[in-house]
Amino acid sequence: MQLLSEQEIERRKDREELMKLGINPYPAESYQINVTAADIHKNYENNKTDYKDISIAGRLMSRRIMGSASFAEIQDATGRLQVYVRRDDICPDEDKTFYNTVFKKLLGIGDFIGVKGYIFTTQTGEISLHVTELKVLSKAVKPLPVVKRDEDGNVFDGFTDPELRYRQRYVDLTVNPDVKEVFVTRTKIISNMRRYFDDHGWLEVETPILQAVHGGAAARPFNTHHNTLDMPLYLRIANELYLKRLIVGGFDGVYEFGKMFRNEGMDRTHNPEFTSMEIYVAYKDYIWMMEMVEELLEKITQSIHGTTIVTVGDKEINFAGPYRRISMYDSILEYTGIDVSAMDENGLREVCKNLGIDTDPSMGKGKLVDEIFGAKVEDNLIQPTYITDYPIEMTPLAKKHRSKEGLVERFELFVNGKEIANAYSELNDPIDQRERFEEQLKLAARGDDEAMAMDDDFLRALEYGMPPTSGLGIGIDRLTMMLTNKTTIQEVLFFPQMRPEKKVKIATDEDFMALGIAPGLIPALRDLNIHTIEQLKEQDANKLFNDVCGRRKKLKLDASNPTKEEVEGWLE
Repeated sequence: MQLLSEQEIERRKDREELMKLGINPYPAESYQINVTAADIHKNYENNKTDYKDISIAGRLMSRRIMGSASFAEIQDATGRLQVYVRRDDICPDEDKTFYNTVFKKLLGIGDFIGVKGYIFTTQTGEISLHVTELKVLSKAVKPLPVVKRDEDGNVFDGFTDPELRYRQRYVDLTVNPDVKEVFVTRTKIISNMRRYFDDHGWLEVETPILQAVHGGAAARPFNTHHNTLDMPLYLRIANELYLKRLIVGGFDGVYEFGKMFRNEGMDRTHNPEFTSMEIYVAYKDYIWMMEMVEELLEKITQSIHGTTIVTVGDKEINFAGPYRRISMYDSILEYTGIDVSAMDENGLREVCKNLGIDTDPSMGKGKLVDEIFGAKVEDNLIQPTYITDYPIEMTPLAKKHRSKEGLVERFELFVNGKEIANAYSELNDPIDQRERFEEQLKLAARGDDEAMAMDDDFLRALEYGMPPTSGLGIGIDRLTMMLTNKTTIQEVLFFPQMRPEKKVKIATDEDFMALGIAPGLIPALRDLNIHTIEQLKEQDANKLFNDVCGRRKKLKLDASNPTKEEVEGWLE
């Protein structure tokens, strides 16, 4: 049974009334549109003769009925437009039902309509559409949240609950138009990035999401099973190993925008499903990649904001290069005063203990260094900063450093305390790579559920030879957060993962009877749209008494009217 509010019940009745009048509230045919709200507001004053015969459609968002004429607002994908509706214009014949009944009574806020007419300017200077023809396009049977504004247009009672906004993004986008701009910016980030890569001749590709071996990053995968092949599969945690196979195959540069899946925690900067861009370019190293990333991000921010300086919270971030570069060990020394570069695992555990950092026995040297860095360094990296030259234990897919023993050629880009990019000089020695995978297997045996698995096919690909290559991954969600000044990843995802909605428990007859309600009166409650104990308890006793008595009579129930005292007892 679906629980319906009074407004939902009335809207369903309006839907039926439209049908009785011969109006299909969900017509199948196309509605031709020749203009948008934004186009009208931008160009009408300079080209008034072009707006004599227009057709536009959108959602009815407000209405002011004034007898035989009304003002309303419709909202299309580009914004809002005021419309002026006169009874005699849309009902030129003697029958005025379409205005008096359909427009005034059976249409409501949230319904989609199509309107034709001409643009004019009201006496108050408002650009408006004088409607000569109106068509019902879609009847909404659930009301939109009412967003209240003061005289200056400032919202003071909006649709702001985060859980409702993320769960019902379709409502959020409708009543909070500014939210659209976040996602428009997200698309611009991706399109600018794609254009930059394409201009350099690098090829956009697609790689498998279902993988037999999870690899390319240190993370816990989602497990699934392929019935026909009768084999376990994993949702990819990264696409790195497949993209490098394509470099082996002869492409000089390949990139992919794609969803990654990591079966890990959720917080303000982590979602189990996220979007990453990874690119691999042959004959390059991580130093070249740093310069490329600086140029890329500078172009993106300049294109989107008209400047390389972006406001993030109370800070101004400058994405113009060059960015600061500091090694991981030196950054830990700078912010803790401790040189961990020569320490073994026991020494690192002692440092973690002294710094109040929790550890567990599964953590090897690389994980311990990463814990220290995360706890004591990350939050200090506000302006774009490259952290370089990581311990070899942390990065099994990166090439050994050309001059520093025990390190690899890797950098991560941190902005406002968050990592948004990760890059290597890629390891292309198949013997070294196999040994690194074997070390990962040892960590897995110790209980590290983020350790990488052995990928024999990838090793076979490397054995055929891979040229020197640099690879880069950029988190699109986090970059979008930076460039739209949002503090949570949920704000830049159309549909973030959410806990299941709590199911409303419909009360049984026995539940109502347990409150002392006579069985013969229960149909009266249900006819009043009271289907749960919670709904019952919210009622006003006097109103409920009168409503139940009225419904008992209307439904001709074989039951006596309750007393006021009995009704008050139901609500205790």
